Amino acid sequence: MIAITKLNDHEMIINCDLIELIESNPDTTITMTTGRKIIAKEEVDIVLDKIVTYKKKLH
Repeated sequence: MIAITKLNDHEMIINCDLIELIESNPDTTITMTTGRKIIAKEEVDIVLDKIVTYKKKLH
């Protein structure tokens, strides 16, 4: 699970194992395997760093 900040400044915890796609157009749009789209304030590189950090903690 990683924390992201939505455009309205609310923090949201998402399951990074359910992320299907991350796009920058120009806002960071995270598409989940469920089809839900989340727009995050963080840039794509920041989201990827959070995912890598989380995965390293698991292993």
